[in-house]
Amino acid sequence: MSDRDVFEYALLRVVPRVERGECFNAGVVVYCRAKSFVCARTHLDEAKLRALDPGADVAGVRAALRAVEGVCAGGEQAGQAASEDAGRRFRWLIAPRSTVVQPGPVHTGLTADPEAEAERLLEVLVR
Repeated sequence: MSDRDVFEYALLRVVPRVERGECFNAGVVVYCRAKSFVCARTHLDEAKLRALDPGADVAGVRAALRAVEGVCAGGEQAGQAASEDAGRRFRWLIAPRSTVVQPGPVHTGLTADPEAEAERLLEVLVR
């Protein structure tokens, strides 16, 4: 028997000017059904944001990224999603949207530690 479980992840992309479609990675959302685990790790590179849109609302983008983290964490900070299980919160977060913070496509893998995987993906794909 394997000590690794299937997990899914999606990158969080910042698209400062939706009409232009330019984007950069600012986070990752990780979900592991076997462990009822969902989390988001984010890192906003302000220099990239300002390069794509000098007038970008940095505080607004940070708030949107924190909101994703809050939904993952559950509890009061998750708002309406607070009563949902980890899988439903993940599916809600990865639904396509036309906002400044958008989820990318979902990818899968195997991991023994989904939390460590989230940190690894943040380092490899975002920072």
